[in-house]
Amino acid sequence: MTRSYRFISEHRAVFGVTRLCRVLGVRRPGFYEWLAAVPTRTERAEADERLAAEITEVHAGHRGAYGRPRIVVALRRRGRRVNHKRVGRVMRERGVVGLTRRRRRSLTTPDVVAAPVPDLIGRDFTAPAPGQRLVGDITYLPTREGWLYLATVIDLHNREVIGHAMADHMRAELVRDALDLTVQCGLTSDDAIFHADRGTQYTSALFRSALAGHGIRLSVGRTGSCFDCETGGCHQAA
Repeated sequence: MTRSYRFISEHRAVFGVTRLCRVLGVRRPGFYEWLAAVPTRTERAEADERLAAEITEVHAGHRGAYGRPRIVVALRRRGRRVNHKRVGRVMRERGVVGLTRRRRRSLTTPDVVAAPVPDLIGRDFTAPAPGQRLVGDITYLPTREGWLYLATVIDLHNREVIGHAMADHMRAELVRDALDLTVQCGLTSDDAIFHADRGTQYTSALFRSALAGHGIRLSVGRTGSCFDCETGGCHQAA
């Protein structure tokens, strides 16, 4: 109906309202009511554009994390009297969505049957020289094709990532590949220590065998806590 009214409005000077209404099958009173409401609709559209600009500013100012509820709160703090339904409509029409912050989940599954491994670090996350003390961890990254897992090897001497591997799984091969890359690059020293948590990947026979083949001793800490952020741990460096 709106499309017909708009067509009549654009061509009425040539064909006349009566003829166009008859051809298009609409009522003249309805057209004139629609025409009378044009200023109101224009004003509403302009107000929506101003609101959209503020929404976009708030959204961008919080790195895209804010959805409708928090944007409404932010606008009201600015003194804007807004309705949450209107904010939601304006956001939908312009494709503005808030990012969902997923709660970080632990990737560490302890192996209760694995042979005991000593803690050779003792929460001393320092190293006097490069290649002597290494730590490893696995993190996950969301992609459009699913989760991608990243294993890293970090040198405690300078907190640098010196080895890594990525895969669509988090089996022991992932951490072994990260270790192999580190060794191939010549970034380990004699009698080095590799410290990790008690996850099954790091206590697996495959990873232990890889460490032994490279002459590196395994050290483990608490489950899910191979890094100590309070003492300058490596999550921040990664």
